Amino acid sequence: MRILGIDPGLAIIGYGVIDVDNGNFRVVDYGVITTPKDETIPVRLAMIWDRVNLLISKFKPDHIAMEELFFTNNKTTGIIVSEARGVLLLAAVQSPAKLYEYTPMQIKQAITGYGKADKQQMQNMVRILLKLDTIPKPDDAADALAVAICHGQTSRFNEMFRMR
Repeated sequence: MRILGIDPGLAIIGYGVIDVDNGNFRVVDYGVITTPKDETIPVRLAMIWDRVNLLISKFKPDHIAMEELFFTNNKTTGIIVSEARGVLLLAAVQSPAKLYEYTPMQIKQAITGYGKADKQQMQNMVRILLKLDTIPKPDDAADALAVAICHGQTSRFNEMFRMR
């Protein structure tokens, strides 16, 4: 199964592509989509749309896993990031891949076994689970790989409980 993990944003969108086979993970690719902050929001959203569709076309994921947004303070920034996430969700549902969403706590729980793990714990576990020599950079790409791993860890249980 091929999974495209996405860490949503407006300026930086992390992505991570992994293959999962019998509980074993293999990195295919990871990186970020960036948009210039001197550009208008509609143009940046169009850039995100184009680039995420290129990723979907290139890697042909079976599943797309995306982090849900969680905001505590800056609601203005949250609204703009939500617009970008909406573009990402639309691209995902218009693709042949199945879409799954996970909260930050679910991702931390699946990766470290602790729903309140800190960023360093998460990044180190991503490195270990993917058998990498170093922690993936930038952080947004490591976060997207964590989302993909979360789905890979939890999706195997879907088959156990499948009705037909």
